[in-house]
Amino acid sequence: MKKIHYREWGIESPRYWGLLAVLATIVAVGGFATLYMEHEGHWVTGMSNQIVWGTPHVFAIFLIVAASGALNVASVGSVFGQTMYKPLARLSGLMAITLLIGGLIVLVLDLGQPSRLIVAMTTYNFKSIFAWNIYLYVGFIVIVAIYLFTMMERKANSYSKGVGVLAFVWRLALTTGTGSIFGFLVARQGYDAAIMAPMFIIMSFAYGMALYLLVLMFTFNTDDRPLGDGVLRRLKNLLGVFVAAIFYFTLVYHLTNLYGTENHAYEAFILRDGGVYTWTFWIGWVLLGMLVPMGILFHPALGMQRGAITAAALLVVLGGLSAIYVIVIGGQAFPLSMFPGHTIIESAYYDGVNGMARAYSPSLPEFLLGLGGFALALLVTFIGVRLLQFLPVSLADEVADPQRG
Repeated sequence: MKKIHYREWGIESPRYWGLLAVLATIVAVGGFATLYMEHEGHWVTGMSNQIVWGTPHVFAIFLIVAASGALNVASVGSVFGQTMYKPLARLSGLMAITLLIGGLIVLVLDLGQPSRLIVAMTTYNFKSIFAWNIYLYVGFIVIVAIYLFTMMERKANSYSKGVGVLAFVWRLALTTGTGSIFGFLVARQGYDAAIMAPMFIIMSFAYGMALYLLVLMFTFNTDDRPLGDGVLRRLKNLLGVFVAAIFYFTLVYHLTNLYGTENHAYEAFILRDGGVYTWTFWIGWVLLGMLVPMGILFHPALGMQRGAITAAALLVVLGGLSAIYVIVIGGQAFPLSMFPGHTIIESAYYDGVNGMARAYSPSLPEFLLGLGGFALALLVTFIGVRLLQFLPVSLADEVADPQRG
């Protein structure tokens, strides 16, 4: 590999400021949506006593999971010694931090009352996975920031691998913690499954890689920087493998549930009778989120067309949001069977009634808040690459040498 040089993102100023203005506007609209929900109360959202985690949680969890996966490129380069990925590591670390910040902002603003954040930061119940995650999220930001320093400061380069190993282990713990929120939660029939933790880990690999690939292609294309076909082929093949792994875990998860009689009603709800949740599962998660991207990425002709790769990565992101929507909201819409085989008395709180009895419809403020988190993550990313040297001058094949691994 030739010596890699880094340079700030050099997109023309009018285009750059226009891009920032668009993203800042979306962030501002998300902020106003938050103020509206805070002032009027959460009755203006689509949430209810049964659906207490709404669309903002879908965006927040997706961004948090993707943040862990975005660091995968840096980990492959430093931890596993794959030379080709080392020039890509700086952007990988930056996106890991910005995506996590975007997700956490959405999560905090969806608490209902900002003062609850103080309680969450000062009162710990270590029997709760939520308390663990506070340390995991903050620790992740600090460790990745140190990791970036060791990569960008020549005198600290010798520490890069050690810190990279720590960051790799920490991000696995972070995603395990996020998946374990659902794996440990016995109060919903659709959760309470040990496979949730490893499934969230492989989801993070795919969703983080998809967003990383989109940002990499966009920044290099707009700045006329060379991005070699060999480099792109390695990245898109890695994305394809991660998507295939999600497909495998999804299949195992539902087959395992079908094996247990207690979960037959839940599986019928998600796979056949759940209305919008069933359509979101089959169309959004399975077809558009996994089968079509795999078909594109592994196709000998389509898989080498940059437009097709971009479309595949966008579909993986859409499929990821669909997957989190089905898991989070679909899992709440189907109630826990408190007394299997017995008829229970139903209260005004919809005990024992599935979500179709009072369908959840995402409100506009919820969607705008979640979209604002996405825009904030991209806004900070584009400011970062403009101010600091996160991007290589060239990733042409003769420079990055993808054949070396």
